[in-house]
Amino acid sequence: MIISRTPFRISFFGGGTDYPDWFRYNGGEVLSTTIDKYCYLTCRYLPPFFEHRSRIVWSEIERVTETSDIKHPAVREILKFLDINDGVEIHHDGDLPARAGLGSSSSFAVGLLNALAYLKGLAPSKRQLALDAIFIEQVQLKENVGSQDQVNAAFGGLNRITFGGADDFAVTPVSLKASRLHELQSHLLLIFTGFSRTASDVAAEQIAAIGDKYSELRAMQDMVLEAITILQSQTDICDFGKLLHDSWILKRSLTKRISNPKIDDIYNEAIRTGAIGGKLLGAGGGGFMLIFVKPDHLAAVREALKGFLYVPFVFENEGSQIIFTDDSMKLTKLVSE
Repeated sequence: MIISRTPFRISFFGGGTDYPDWFRYNGGEVLSTTIDKYCYLTCRYLPPFFEHRSRIVWSEIERVTETSDIKHPAVREILKFLDINDGVEIHHDGDLPARAGLGSSSSFAVGLLNALAYLKGLAPSKRQLALDAIFIEQVQLKENVGSQDQVNAAFGGLNRITFGGADDFAVTPVSLKASRLHELQSHLLLIFTGFSRTASDVAAEQIAAIGDKYSELRAMQDMVLEAITILQSQTDICDFGKLLHDSWILKRSLTKRISNPKIDDIYNEAIRTGAIGGKLLGAGGGGFMLIFVKPDHLAAVREALKGFLYVPFVFENEGSQIIFTDDSMKLTKLVSE
């Protein structure tokens, strides 16, 4: 039996420039971090004592005799991709809901690739995990997704991720003093808007508009380096929050589906009661909202938004990990780090 643990992510700046339709011609970069909220996947070969050959437990319970019969698209395609022909049992558990802007589908893909590779006796590198998950989601499943979520899930940490070419990316950890990192975390508030959406549907419209939104996307991309400069300097940390606000104004102008009156009301109420900036996470349309607020005003903002679920979190640095494996399993290094 193998258990993988893969983090969800918060994207601060540059989201939208990680779509291949953009970065293949313009380059792309994002500033993002993973947090201590995880996707867990338990995998094992299923003993041949049942009428079904494989059992997949997610929001549904599937019992199938053929891999092609599996309804969960990522599970079906990853089993094919890894050429696993034996019966398996797969259980999924998540700390936070899916389709909520935290890269959960990519965390699932990375975590399942990691767990099933180990089940086969392999230990893929973080880079290989990210590349394989990008291939599964963008090529096999033809989802309208970017490339940052898979990299975030695999590598973990607070990173500047740059993109270029077909499958070229570089991960540069953003080094901060512990006191500065704590200061940043203490100014962040994560709330759930109360409704989810399918990111691929929202992203499809954004991708279609890339040709008409060059100046907005270029400005959003340029904010990545500006944000890192703020974090690594002695300047007021609130400048980071002001930049988040500017980025949100640009992002919501990309398509009409990114925001809506309910989301605007939540954001405006946060600003009215003391927040400096923030953004809706992920492609837009719903899910989690990140709010930047001084600790002195945190109580007022939380009171104003008390009808919404507050989720405390801290940053994490490990990325996708195998947290349990049978001692008898022997691992072969597939790709060196």
